[in-house]
This record gives sequence, C-alpha cells and structure tokens, in this order.
Amino acid sequence: MINKEDIALFGYGKTTKAIASKLGDGSIFFDDNTTQLRVDENGNKIYPSNSFKNSNFKLEIATPSMHPNSQLIKSATNLISEYDFFLTEYFYKGNKPLNIWISGTNGKTTTTQMMQHLLKSKGAQSGGNIGTPLADLDIDAPIWILETSSFTLHHTKEASPNIYMLLPITPDHLDWHGSKEAYISDKLKPLETMQEGELALIPKGLKLPTSSAWIVEYEGVEDLTKKFKIDTSNIKFKGAFLLDALFALIAKKVLFEQTDYNSINNFSVDSHRQEEIKDSKGRLWINDSKATNIDATIQVLNLYKDKKIHLILGGDDKGVDLTELFDYLKDINVTIYAIGSNAQKLESLAKLYKIEVFKLNTLINATKEIESKHTTESIAILAPAASSLDQFKSYTQRGDEFKNFIYNI
Repeated sequence: MINKEDIALFGYGKTTKAIASKLGDGSIFFDDNTTQLRVDENGNKIYPSNSFKNSNFKLEIATPSMHPNSQLIKSATNLISEYDFFLTEYFYKGNKPLNIWISGTNGKTTTTQMMQHLLKSKGAQSGGNIGTPLADLDIDAPIWILETSSFTLHHTKEASPNIYMLLPITPDHLDWHGSKEAYISDKLKPLETMQEGELALIPKGLKLPTSSAWIVEYEGVEDLTKKFKIDTSNIKFKGAFLLDALFALIAKKVLFEQTDYNSINNFSVDSHRQEEIKDSKGRLWINDSKATNIDATIQVLNLYKDKKIHLILGGDDKGVDLTELFDYLKDINVTIYAIGSNAQKLESLAKLYKIEVFKLNTLINATKEIESKHTTESIAILAPAASSLDQFKSYTQRGDEFKNFIYNI
C-alpha cells in the first residue's frame, strides 16, 4: 500500500475526506477555498492550491467534480480517481467485490437504489456518487453497486466494472466536459477496460470503442425485455422508472438467474421524481424537480402528452442548447411558465416555436398563474430542464416549495 505522505488529495470534500479517513490521520489536502495552511480535527493538513508541488508526491486523487482546467489537475503528474485507488492494487490487495457501475444522464440514483433493494439479501452494498463514499464501503462485501458520474469516469484510468449499465444519455455538464463528444466519450470509457464475458448495457446509436465486453445495445424497454425474457406486465413502474426497474431486474437475473418481480414492486421511489400530487380540488400536479436536463423533462412529459399541460421550465441550464426540447414541445398541447436565470431564453424560444409562454421568473409566481388556469382535465408539471442553484439550495428545496404551494390550495 502506498504511504499517505505520498498522496495529495485535491479538494477538501466528502469524497476526499472519506479517503483520508481510510488512509489514517495526517493526510494532505490542497483546496481552492483555503488561503493558508490549516489542520483539521483529524490532523489532516489542508494547504492552499497554489502551494502544491508535484515533485513531492507519487499520486494525486481529486474530488470527482474538480474541473479538468483546474490548476491542480493540470499540475498533477499521476492523477487517478477514487475508483482507481480502491479497485486496483494501490490500496487493497487480493480479491475485490464484484462491481456493478451505473451511469447515464438520468435515473442513476433510482437504478442504484432499486438494484441495492434487489441485491441486499445477497450482501450487496451501494455507494459512489450517492450515499456512502467508495472509501467507506466494505471491501469484504460480495457486490458493490456504484452510481458513477461522468466526472469520475473522466478521471478513471485503470479501474473497470464487471457489469456496466449505461442509461440513456443526452448532453449534460458541457461546461465541464467541453463538448457533447467529450461527455459521451467519458460515459463509454469503461468499455475499453472490460473483459470477455463482462456485461455492458449501452444505448443504441453511440460510436463504441473497441471492447472485449459482452455489449447489449438497446433502443428501449422492448429490446431489453426480449433479450433477457422479462415480462413488464409484472412490473408496477411506468415511464422512466420502468427502465430503471428493468436494469435492476437484469442485474439480479444475470448474476443469480432470478427475476424478482415481488421485490422490485415493493420498492418506493424517492420524492421529487415524477411525484404525483392531487390538490384539494382534485387537480393533478407533478413534482419532477429532479428533472434538471432535457431528457428527464421529456421523459415525464411523455407520460402525459395526450393531456393539456401547464409546464414550469427554467433555472440554470448551463448553456445547453434547448432546441431538442422545443422540437418536442411544439407537437403537444403545452403552455410554458418560465422561471429562473434562463427565463428570457425560454420565452424567446417559445415565441419562436409559437408556444404559449408566461415569463414569471419565480416558482411561486408560476404556480400562482397555473392555479388560476388548471382544471381536472389538465396536468401541471414542474420539470425545469435546468439546475435549481440559481434560486434554490437544491432541487429538493425547489420541489418542496412547489409541493407546499399545492398542499395549501
């Protein structure tokens, strides 16, 4: 095992602090938000970023979201991800848990949770991008289920999954990756290191790298149900959740030859994702505050596209081209209520596409306007296709404000 004195941890965050706890007291951090050396309660030293010298270290591990253009990243000479550190010979010797990596633009969290629900009885543990940091997972567990972000994949060089499940992807985090092509390339990186007999589920239409893996390309639910002989009539979930459930069922069937419909139907989905709420007047509202990109918004709209829709859009869209969304919206009966920092952009696009729009800037104004028009025949949906951080602390706070308005009608 490499000595902690030889490792530089970039960014003083949840991931790197968990790594430090595994290495032992006295780890070394470099952090952009630190102006002078300080020592935390565990004896870890946190230095300003500009004091990093690569000649003093044999290895660097960054918090996953640290931008590739960061000076720390550019200065590193042997930068690896936490996956590389814990899933190769840098830290643990000997056998590792069977690894299932789950990635994609939307649905990673739900799919990971569903899979953990199905495989808990088999001793599986889940973590990674959600919940338990990788450093805190039990190395003696038989299975690790890891929600895996494009940031982590970008920095990963050596680690590889035994099963890789890639949910549908649409351009996201382009301000971080730099281009659509770079984002997709990072999502497909695991294929390059996977071995013969290891399974990868990959959306059709992507240019795949050379791989030894058993790759199953899918266009939708139907492709997967035919390939793995799963009957969707036995699954209670619909829309995007059906695909999430299907991925979980496939994992258990591949590993244990069991199709566990009863367990998957006992799973409860988290709040703020396609959450149906009826107000005191019997009108249906959909809280999908977690729909922070185009694909997630289209997924929920597909469930109600035959109805009149009052749609709240807006927030920080990170400069993403919204043309795909408006190409979809022009063919359904929808009125847009634009909020957030891109409200003007949304209003302009709506007018270009001849879609009725109200530029209302805040969520409370949008919900009040919808309340005056909503009927038992229409659907009101919060699916912003944008981050919440321009006006809220999180998508959870945004969704809670939306729900509180509904409950008080």
